[in-house]
Amino acid sequence: MQISGLYSLFKQFPVVVTDTRKAVPNSIFFALKGANFNGNQFAKSALEKGCKYAVVDEEEYAANDSYILVDDVLRALQNLAREHRRSLGIPILAITGTNGKTTTKELVNTVLSKKYKTFATQGNFNNHIGVPLTLLSMNEETQFGVVEMGANHPGEIKLLCEIAEPNFGIITNVGKAHLEGFGSFEGVKKTKKELYDYLQEKGIVFVNGENDHLMSMLNDQEIYSYGNADGADSKAKFLQAAPYLVLELRSPKIGKLYIKTKLIGGYNFENALAAVSVGRYFDIQQSDIKVALENYEPSNNRSQLKKTENNVLFLDAYNANPTSMGVAVNNFADLPMKNKLVILGDMLELGEDSEKEHQQLIDLLQQKKLDKVYLVGDIFTKVNTVDRFKTFVKTEQLAAILEKEVLRNHYILIKGSRGIQLEKLVDKL
Repeated sequence: MQISGLYSLFKQFPVVVTDTRKAVPNSIFFALKGANFNGNQFAKSALEKGCKYAVVDEEEYAANDSYILVDDVLRALQNLAREHRRSLGIPILAITGTNGKTTTKELVNTVLSKKYKTFATQGNFNNHIGVPLTLLSMNEETQFGVVEMGANHPGEIKLLCEIAEPNFGIITNVGKAHLEGFGSFEGVKKTKKELYDYLQEKGIVFVNGENDHLMSMLNDQEIYSYGNADGADSKAKFLQAAPYLVLELRSPKIGKLYIKTKLIGGYNFENALAAVSVGRYFDIQQSDIKVALENYEPSNNRSQLKKTENNVLFLDAYNANPTSMGVAVNNFADLPMKNKLVILGDMLELGEDSEKEHQQLIDLLQQKKLDKVYLVGDIFTKVNTVDRFKTFVKTEQLAAILEKEVLRNHYILIKGSRGIQLEKLVDKL
């Protein structure tokens, strides 16, 4: 079936599912394939659960007119999403970066929603499947789309741009992450730059003018800069993060404006400033920007301050790489409180640099005189030689100890890659 015909059906039945467990009446099931499954085999089940159509790419499964046969289901999903994006004709802001892209996406969305009916990427649906599903979840009421784009291999941001066709873009930063896929830090920069390349003649880039890496990646293109330097199009000043981030805006009309967020860590200043800058560019009142950022509460184990019965947790256990881990440790070390404990999990997907990067983090912990440290994972266990730093291969091993030896009156930083599952420790603390 041609994409025009598929889109015509989608207009009649505008709900897409890729999992039979989420099948709803009058939806369209896309039989995607994975390393260990073939969605075509579940197409019949999807129809039995109420889906109107099932899109398949193996002729043997196309039993009747309820099945739509295409050459490649994934490509059909992506092409359908692009067709829908073009039909809506709304502005799309794409956000990528090594760290902070999800938080920046949430902050930008909450600011833009003060003026527009927005739709933003849900959770971290930011890959070659998630981006199409995000676009297909927008409807005629949507006035502005905010699309997060993730990547762990070269060419992926380019592909996502060709699907979403953004008008605006932000790269939050570039750092060491997914080095197995990118090969090097230069590989990270080249891949993230694909967003700038796409927007070179098609849109506007919001960029931190004080980030030398980002500025060097720009083409000859239209930008809107933010930072604290005099030449920035949008300026704000970092005041403190002890522990919550506070920043200052200045305006000729209202003078100084203080924004007291619920975000922990000075490293979130750039994320908040990006959202402020987008709001200013789109003429959102600064008082509304203030309300939006102050009311935003982080969730999903990202930049959360969580007070338990016994301790105060600085919970940032959704993801980790050398860049984000370093700024988190530095920020925590500089906080003016005593009785600190650091719990760090392995940083995954670092390839041949893995042991070196973990050793550098151990060196940083020593340099910052953070003496009470628990390290979790195979890599930390292998490289750690500091006697006072306790290591555990599995999170469950540390959880068992914490259940027996209850900690009280500690300030605890918890950070590691999602695969280490450090969030399992929260109810033990």
